[in-house]
Amino acid sequence: MAYRRRSSIQMQAATETVAVAPASSAAERPVKPRTRMMRQYDLVERVRSYNPDTNEDLLNRAYVYAMKAHGTQTRASGDPYFSHPLEVAAILTNLKLDDATIVAALLHDTIEDTEATRAEIDHVFGHEIGALVEGLTKLKRLELVSREAKQAENLRKLLLAIADDVRVLLIKLADRLHNMRTMEFMPPASRRRIAEETLDIYAPLAGRMGMQEMREELEDLSFFVLDPEAYAVVKQRLDSLAERNRNLIGEIETQLSKNLQKNGITARVFGRRKQPFSIWTKMERKSVGFEQLSDIYGFRVILDDVGACYRALGIVHTTWPVVPGRFKDYISTPKQNDYRSIHTTVIGPGKQRVELQIRTEEMNQIAEFGIAAHAFYKDGAGSPHERLKHESNAFAWLRHTIGILSESSNPEEFLEHTKLELFHDQVFCFTPKGKLIALPRNANVIDFAYAVHTGVGNSAVGCKINGKFAPLSSELQNGDEVEVLTSKAQSAPPSAWEALARTGKARAAIRRATRDAVRDQYAGLGRRIVDRLFARAKIEYADDKLKGALPRLARTSIEEVMASVGRGEIKASDVARAMYPDYKEERLVRYGAKKSLTAKLKTQNPPHPARATSVIPVRGINSDLPVKFAPNGGAVPGDRIVGIVTPGEGITIYPIQAPALKDFEEEPERWLDVRWDIDETMPQRFPARILVHNVNEPGSLAQIATVIAEHDGNIDNIHMSRQSPDFTELTIDLEVYDLKHLSAIIAQLRAKAVVAKVERVNG
Repeated sequence: MAYRRRSSIQMQAATETVAVAPASSAAERPVKPRTRMMRQYDLVERVRSYNPDTNEDLLNRAYVYAMKAHGTQTRASGDPYFSHPLEVAAILTNLKLDDATIVAALLHDTIEDTEATRAEIDHVFGHEIGALVEGLTKLKRLELVSREAKQAENLRKLLLAIADDVRVLLIKLADRLHNMRTMEFMPPASRRRIAEETLDIYAPLAGRMGMQEMREELEDLSFFVLDPEAYAVVKQRLDSLAERNRNLIGEIETQLSKNLQKNGITARVFGRRKQPFSIWTKMERKSVGFEQLSDIYGFRVILDDVGACYRALGIVHTTWPVVPGRFKDYISTPKQNDYRSIHTTVIGPGKQRVELQIRTEEMNQIAEFGIAAHAFYKDGAGSPHERLKHESNAFAWLRHTIGILSESSNPEEFLEHTKLELFHDQVFCFTPKGKLIALPRNANVIDFAYAVHTGVGNSAVGCKINGKFAPLSSELQNGDEVEVLTSKAQSAPPSAWEALARTGKARAAIRRATRDAVRDQYAGLGRRIVDRLFARAKIEYADDKLKGALPRLARTSIEEVMASVGRGEIKASDVARAMYPDYKEERLVRYGAKKSLTAKLKTQNPPHPARATSVIPVRGINSDLPVKFAPNGGAVPGDRIVGIVTPGEGITIYPIQAPALKDFEEEPERWLDVRWDIDETMPQRFPARILVHNVNEPGSLAQIATVIAEHDGNIDNIHMSRQSPDFTELTIDLEVYDLKHLSAIIAQLRAKAVVAKVERVNG
């Protein structure tokens, strides 16, 4: 999502009592203190501290190789460029990552920014490290116009690399974090662009992977760049509150620990205040001022096991009053990123609302470091298949999501779907059988249906939420039980659903189903056109014979050939010639060189029943063929009709008397014999147009509308044109059942005294 600036009301609420320091004040920047560049032995010692079996030679070689490769390159700050990959590696040592990841971090910019090549990296450090570095290298010389398209293609490449090895993601996040920490030396436009991208993609991605500390720092650094004034306001309010409640955190920590210990529970308790960006987004989302926020302080209660977590919860709830509606149990229902914890809010000492997070030590590690807390990628032993057996839910979700995103048809669509999938606020709903479905906040039943299964989404026709019928567009809330009602008669969803869906998975599936449905329509039309031509030419058609002719048509499948014929990209006669090289196209010159094709068709008798196989049936607006009606006048059952094929649009149906048909006289290959195929048990309306000259007097339009309504006609549109002081010309678009119905309406209008003339318009 693009960063949204605060409203003036919220800004006023936030600044009522605070003097804002200049936004450029260094004291307000959320930047880590700068230190001397880490030395070679420092890096080795950091890795050895958590991995005594580290390959020191590998680390040393990578350090020297990267330093030489970057040579005299410098950053915008003037520091040696090599300081950047070194700091990225240092960040990853805090996550206790394996040697290959640390080495790849040192080398991550070598292929992109130096003379080093993938082949050389593979030769010196091995294929595994080479693949990691390649995955972090941006695509070069992209032939794309927009910056968004280039951004999307580079993101697509990165995500596909992440799907193969999650360590690519960890290095990329550390790379982005260090870049954000050193943003002050970059041009303002670049700072803003990078901060927006970080807030849109990388911070949510870190959150989705459960790396909360990294996510929060990325968000705060981006917040400072995008809106330094708002950042300064929130920061000062937090500092002011901390000064007033200087001893509050310590007091609550002490009381909590004593109460738990008194009840035989040993716990580690520590408190912290929320970060500025988290505070600000909550103010925006809830449209409240700073003073109205209730959970600025959060406390973590770390225990030995799950049983102790629930016993501690009981003690907390019997010690302090609970705030209703503020309890969430993510131990019994973990988030998709493996986050597990119990959340509750109580009114603690000093009447201060306090949020508590109760979890085990293992849960806390996953909450802090997310996917980096899982050990499957740290162990170099075993095949990739064996490793993936132990992958976290967060990474499994990411791999599945990347598979869906990779089907996007263009870069901008890919970028849009990626952003939709990364937002981490969730609601948890249930199927009638109790299966848990996690969805983004603001998701609706359409998203739920596609989360259950693509087939359920495509065939959904209705739903029940908590046992009550509701629209498919209904927004879902935590705990809703959703039953999706499906119908075999619906094989593809309405294309309008794409605008209603909130998840990338649902949008991609709807777009894919719509494309498939259109392709099937054109393939059905093409097959009928081909059958018609072969029947008239008295030659045999067989799929096997067409299969052998596919190379001559430059198509890979029979369905593709038929769809191309339906779209007008290939002529049916081309198919015949591909199958029968001696075939000669039957041209419509039999009507006479000097005689108008239109005139001939006007005098032609309706097709004989024996020829029905060569005539394409038209079922109307809801046809299984891509059919539409003449734009100026339409056509109704009872009219003798002809079809005109328009490449990429399907068939347009014209009444045989339509003047517009003269425009196609020189293109006989576009003409099709068509006939009505109406289901008498299911009446359907069709478009028609009439021209009415009425007398200018009060109520004349009402009389005309009344006649149409009384005879069950439906007015779709009216255009009025004053022809003289006494008369007005009305062009009325109607929907009627057939020619008899239309004729009856015209007759009744002619009987009205206010009507001077009525005639049907044919395009």
